[in-house]
Amino acid sequence: MPSTVEHRAAPDGTELVDRHWAVPGSPTWARLLIVHGLAEHSGRYEHVGEQFAAAGIDTHGIDLRGFGASGGQRAWVDRWSQFHDDLEHRVAWLRSLTPTVPLVLYGHSMGGLVSLGYVLDGRSLPDLLVVSAPAIAAALPAWQKALAGVLGRFAPAARVRNRLGTDVLSRDPAVWARYMADPLNEHHSTVRLGGEAFAEQARVTAALDRLSIPTLVIHGGDDRLVPTASSEAFEGRTSVTRRVYPGVRHELHNEPEGEQVLGDVIAWIRATV
Repeated sequence: MPSTVEHRAAPDGTELVDRHWAVPGSPTWARLLIVHGLAEHSGRYEHVGEQFAAAGIDTHGIDLRGFGASGGQRAWVDRWSQFHDDLEHRVAWLRSLTPTVPLVLYGHSMGGLVSLGYVLDGRSLPDLLVVSAPAIAAALPAWQKALAGVLGRFAPAARVRNRLGTDVLSRDPAVWARYMADPLNEHHSTVRLGGEAFAEQARVTAALDRLSIPTLVIHGGDDRLVPTASSEAFEGRTSVTRRVYPGVRHELHNEPEGEQVLGDVIAWIRATV
């Protein structure tokens, strides 16, 4: 069943998109919130939400501020914790719908960084966390990070093009064609957002020992955007299950194996709750 879309105000009044995939008839046994990656929006997860909902998981997606159809300056954040404020507001609302239904936070790429930072920030916690190719490290030379720091002080609103290879997201060329044709995707980022993301990566990496809720980490073995090795930091942690899919690229859910990957996520959620 296709999603429905509503606009809900964030704590500071910014209008944020809420996308909802309702469970078609069968009992709801879990609720899940999707947090998208850099430069995209929740509408790119239509097939993901449909598969979760068909399995009995009431699914929602948020367009982060500055992305998709949500309000806010494009690809900009005053402070990274604004994303956490928005998530906390949304988590509280989802909890209020049915307090006894387990709540899962599902973040992809930058959304994985946002979701990890959220649960490590002492906020109102979900019951489970799933992070897909979590962007806790960036495949950028040190000089580019240093330049971002300088520009962040003098030209924070400067916009830099997101340079992606045509096959970096998925092995399916149709995925790239749809990505480029989608007017809601944002193909530039502000220097401010990049600098805040680098700082958050360092904070989250240093705080991983505090990760206590059951967490599933999924990563493509051929991810050229977020290095697969970066998620090795999760190995051996008692609350974490990490799965690497050989040959799969950055957007696991948009790869030929995507349905299988999502099926594994559903099975893990069911077994864990």
